[in-house]
Amino acid sequence: MDVFLMIPLAERTAVLIVVALLFTRVRAFRSILNQQATWREKAVMVVIFSAISILGTYNGIWYQDAIANSRVIGTVVAGLLAGPGVGLMTGLVAGIHRYSLGGFTDLACTISTISEGVMAGWIYQFRRNRNQEIGWTTALVVGFLAEWMQMGIILLVAKPYGDALALVQSISVPMSVVNSFGIAILIIIIDLAKKEEDRIGALQAQRTMRVADKTLSYLREGLTYESARKVAEEILRTTRVAAVAITDTRCVLAHVGAGSSHHVVGEGITTKATKEVLERKMLMIARTKEEIGCKESNCSLRYAIIVPLMRRQEVAGVLKLYQDRSRMLSAVDLELVRGLGNLISTQLELAELEKQSRLLADAEIKALHAQINPHFLFNALNTIVSFIRFRPEQARELLIHLGEYFRRNLHDSSGYVSLAGELEHIEAYLAIERARFGEKLHVEYDIEDGVERYTVPGLILQPLVENAVKHGLLPKREGGTVQIRARKIQPDTLELTVADDGVGMDTDPFLQAKTPNRERRRLSGIGLANVKSRLASIYGEPYGIVIQSSAGSGTTCTIQLPIGVSSSAKSVHRG
Repeated sequence: MDVFLMIPLAERTAVLIVVALLFTRVRAFRSILNQQATWREKAVMVVIFSAISILGTYNGIWYQDAIANSRVIGTVVAGLLAGPGVGLMTGLVAGIHRYSLGGFTDLACTISTISEGVMAGWIYQFRRNRNQEIGWTTALVVGFLAEWMQMGIILLVAKPYGDALALVQSISVPMSVVNSFGIAILIIIIDLAKKEEDRIGALQAQRTMRVADKTLSYLREGLTYESARKVAEEILRTTRVAAVAITDTRCVLAHVGAGSSHHVVGEGITTKATKEVLERKMLMIARTKEEIGCKESNCSLRYAIIVPLMRRQEVAGVLKLYQDRSRMLSAVDLELVRGLGNLISTQLELAELEKQSRLLADAEIKALHAQINPHFLFNALNTIVSFIRFRPEQARELLIHLGEYFRRNLHDSSGYVSLAGELEHIEAYLAIERARFGEKLHVEYDIEDGVERYTVPGLILQPLVENAVKHGLLPKREGGTVQIRARKIQPDTLELTVADDGVGMDTDPFLQAKTPNRERRRLSGIGLANVKSRLASIYGEPYGIVIQSSAGSGTTCTIQLPIGVSSSAKSVHRG
């Protein structure tokens, strides 16, 4: 063993770790670490860790016609972070590069580099299947295994054997010790980067929800001078930015903070950056006064994050957070403005829907709308905000589902809809809940062919599905399944069933006076009591809802309706 090899090898490994640390400060790299990576993102990881591995080779020490190096750090960490595929590709790129350098261990090192990446990926897969994270101790052990596997491959493949044995005796201990600790340190650094991203996200979500709590009521009338001013003032109070501005597509609706002397409310849009965001419908970061494009030479604003406000997939205006010379805009500010942009955009959608709801004359339906659960909205927005950073396309889809959900809450509840329309409404709700709870929520449909065209009262199934999810499945640690069934049981009768395998109930949900508060919450908003009363008012006997439930056994809600709006209905429900 050449103990004198350990110090220069450790020095070179430290350089490699510093390079990897710099990579963790790149936002694109940090974003990849905190999500289920797509193939495109995995390709980026292959490029990054292949570069680290190749640098480890170049930074190595030529020793007995071989290279004592830290190449293993890049390949093993790639496998531990993203699985066998990324480990294999990283090892393949780094291995081919090593082969091109020659030496009597070139083939052995190529094989071992690929094998190390695959082995680390398998360990990642094994730990992931057991919901176990890769900690530094695991990384340390994997590093030792990878290096000794490399030594074994050198002994098996490299020729002449005598030279291979002499090489292994000299470099095995220094390389295994230095590189395994290097891998463990890099995993620690990456874990700290992940936690920092989580902290930023949590802080951003906290600020967003605080602003949401204060501003949602202001936007119920849409984007006006008054609502924009109140929202901008609240954002300025909550954040540490120098100024906040909101515009529509033509003029400045509000500007509070620095620069208000020349960014005048009511004037047309003059800044170049704002015009560009309105045109491209994409978030923009302006890092200089010139990029902002303010025509006032003495303007103190130097940085800006500008996000479009969308309404029905069209730009309705922009939200701008400005900073002056005193402080740079931070990552938290960036995530905050993204979240607020989506929050305001969704609220503008809801404002449009609320205008339509005022046209509804039926008092019962208006009360139904007034009881829309704000917690679902907040939770949905929080989910979408967290998706914005990592999966913007899925976040956009969820926003569409959210808009569709509230749109149907207004439209479908005003009278009768097709069963297909009611199922689409349910799917819009479930798409958001599945995004929030992932594998905890499973949904099964059993819809008899042809029944989708039948007419049913709007919002007759969605409240039952919501109750099943919120109060049946989610209290269970492992979640469960909601089954939605529809069939024709008689020539003139349609049976609809919503069943879950959740926690169940041990009391009659309709006996409100005798139920504890926990059970009474099942009846809040557009819950079971509303469904029962609507069915009774529309159809009367023998139609209605039957609930079978017991604690720990789940709940089954069965509705029987006449097919179409039949003569058996007690009254015709009109919106």
